[in-house]
Amino acid sequence: MIEIVPKEIDDYCKEYSISDSDILSKLKLSTWETEDNPQMISGELIGGLLQILIKISNAKTILEIGMFTGYSALKMAEALPADGTIDCCEIESRHTITAKKWFTKSKYDCLINIHKGYAIKTMKNFKPETFDLMFIDADKPNYPHYQALGFSLLRPGGIAVFDNMLWSGTVLNPCDDESNALRETAELIKNNPRLDPLLLPVRDGVMVYRKIK
Repeated sequence: MIEIVPKEIDDYCKEYSISDSDILSKLKLSTWETEDNPQMISGELIGGLLQILIKISNAKTILEIGMFTGYSALKMAEALPADGTIDCCEIESRHTITAKKWFTKSKYDCLINIHKGYAIKTMKNFKPETFDLMFIDADKPNYPHYQALGFSLLRPGGIAVFDNMLWSGTVLNPCDDESNALRETAELIKNNPRLDPLLLPVRDGVMVYRKIK
């Protein structure tokens, strides 16, 4: 395992980045206190990146694969215009219950739609070129499938963000299902002539790409 970003640098970046709202701070604290794997939360830096991308691209329609406790969805909702929408796919019942609880405490509940079940099945129900932005932070072995389906759902000029694309550095010499799938996803994105990709060593690695018109 490789320490991608030292904690001191990570903390410094958080200090000088977009701050969480009060409800997001409470949601994050609750996640760390109650969840078995709280590190799955996307956190301030990825959340802040999503907010910036939404604002500069004027995104209105968002697809999220992997909602967890709802932090990233609520973070993105805060950056959306009043007529924006987020469609969230989540397979775990307890996560949908937890996230919904936090959404209803906010003023953004009406912007967020939760789709419980297998994301691959849900994604097939959407019309092509529906979304302005797509955020993937779910089960890693299915990342290549999420990329293939998500590409058709993203509008030309749209933006996709894939979290955990470095997987603690194991993608350099992949030897398990997760790291192999992440490496394959990176190659699929890089080799697609209709994508402008950028892989950044933020948190555990974040891949951002724009779908060329």
